Amino acid sequence: MSEFKRIPPEQAQALRAQGAVVVDIRDQPTFANGHITGARHLDNQSVADFIRGADLDAPTVVVCYHGNSSQSAAAYLVSQGFSDVYSLDGGFELWRATFPAETAQGSAE
Repeated sequence: MSEFKRIPPEQAQALRAQGAVVVDIRDQPTFANGHITGARHLDNQSVADFIRGADLDAPTVVVCYHGNSSQSAAAYLVSQGFSDVYSLDGGFELWRATFPAETAQGSAE
């Protein structure tokens, strides 16, 4: 994949069920207040470590608030060698409305 793909929550959920990595680029306090279960918080300080330790071929879903900022972050991951990257359309807001039971709180993930 030379570009990322935009996907709806249902497709992101199917990828999660197959073991996709989910990264959330919203700010830390917002992430702590609610995020997709199993998501990893990703910001400017953690992105280099994430890339170094990542399987570049693993499906990776990027999440933001509404599905806009995640597109830039997804494009960046592709430029860093990731081959299977997705941007969640509607972001966490649509995810929470679609899969309310698949959300978690806290900053441990």
